[in-house]
Amino acid sequence: MSLMRTKSVEQSIADSAEPGRTLKRSLSTWDLMIMGVAVAVGAGIFSVGAKAAAHNAGPAVTVSFILAAITCAAAIMCYAEFATVMPVTGSAYVFTYATMGELMAWIIGWNLILELLMAASVIAKYWGVYLSDFLKAINIPLPAEVPVFGLTLYWGPLIVVAIFTLVLVLGTKLSARVNNVVTVIKIAIVLFVIVVGLFYVKAQNYTPFVPPSQPVSTSSSNWAEQPFLSFLSGSTPAMYGFTGVISGAALVFFAFIGFDVVATSAEEVKNPKKTLPRGIFAGLGVVTVLYILVTLTVTGMVPYTELAQAEDPSLASAFQLVGADWAVVVIALGSLVGLTTVIMVLLMGLARVSMAMSRDGLLPRTLSRTSEKRSTPARTQIICGALVAILAGFTPIELLGEMINIGTLSAFVMVSIGILVLRRKRPDLKPSFRVPFGPVIPVLSAVLCTYLMFNLATQTWVFFVVWLALGLAFYFSYGRRNSRLGREQKLRAEKELDSVELGG
Repeated sequence: MSLMRTKSVEQSIADSAEPGRTLKRSLSTWDLMIMGVAVAVGAGIFSVGAKAAAHNAGPAVTVSFILAAITCAAAIMCYAEFATVMPVTGSAYVFTYATMGELMAWIIGWNLILELLMAASVIAKYWGVYLSDFLKAINIPLPAEVPVFGLTLYWGPLIVVAIFTLVLVLGTKLSARVNNVVTVIKIAIVLFVIVVGLFYVKAQNYTPFVPPSQPVSTSSSNWAEQPFLSFLSGSTPAMYGFTGVISGAALVFFAFIGFDVVATSAEEVKNPKKTLPRGIFAGLGVVTVLYILVTLTVTGMVPYTELAQAEDPSLASAFQLVGADWAVVVIALGSLVGLTTVIMVLLMGLARVSMAMSRDGLLPRTLSRTSEKRSTPARTQIICGALVAILAGFTPIELLGEMINIGTLSAFVMVSIGILVLRRKRPDLKPSFRVPFGPVIPVLSAVLCTYLMFNLATQTWVFFVVWLALGLAFYFSYGRRNSRLGREQKLRAEKELDSVELGG
């Protein structure tokens, strides 16, 4: 069946060498590690742990982070095995194409576009807000938005997206250098905040480590904001206790989203069979340690019950509660710097996924063209930057923030299942990294990620179904007819038919 046609591993690797559509291998293990840290450590490091402690797990939020890191590691191991077999751009899209067929590959590629486009736009929007907050903190009042011809223009996102689109067009190695410098600066700021916060830590604030369970006081009538699982089952969500630790893990898991973007750079990595696993897991290790240190600090500085009373719990809230108001300026700067590199990595990932899909003809082939001098998909990068700038600069895109999560998790599920399919179909392949314990970890990863998807808001699922419908309409009206693999198979079938007729 044409919808299930698969593209071989060998063909994907061969296509990556097509003249005029190739990427330059220039990234090292260090570059990949920093890329992972850059995309996972943003402004959220100062807030997501505090929110999970306040409303879900209390001081046991540290356990929530460990569980989330294990879940992420299970999925990332599957990515690493795939990437060492197929070191080409496109990440989950090309992996799915090789295992489950063209239609599923299109759906995953479409979801990756959703994830990266929404993430880059939402984070660029917040970058503009944090820039305004930082300027206000140093007594330079400058609003985040200005009226332009009857529209509200958020000027910050336009500036940051334009700058990093230009950097990415100029070359992957240059963007990696910029990313490395900025990421080291933001890690230094995070460590500074942690060290200062440790001076305010009191041991009694960690007791009880796992607070007793209690029901969540939310309106059951608002079906749209309910977790989809609660909506389906009619159950009442709970906070704290064991359930709170698990729901906290579901919340903080999204602090690790972004490592799949690192896999999209596989075609630009030197010695990918060794570099990719090392870079991905080193980055995950650094991120996990940083988040655990931040949560230990915030829950040790003030009781979780005081954090729960704050309107928007964050590390800044903890410093304010202990009277260290000056730290708000440092945290505002850390948030601003933290988001900067996230935007750049997401813009790069969006262009690389689009490039991979266009190579196969599922998107217009012109999008896979690379510049002769720098070997970057300059045209696609500029188009992606323009889309992100428009969404972030002129729309309330932050309302669709959870779409990032469902797009990522759907890709995680397919890659986890895809590893099992690849092993069964191609036992001759010998990846340099192989997920241990046979099928256990891939199955566990798929189950956990599916569970997390069902913990997203019901309205997110509604938007997701609409997005999928749009994607399927595009595929059947354009992608299927222009599929490069489909045309090659049709051409071979016609030649075989001609040879049979001549032989007859």
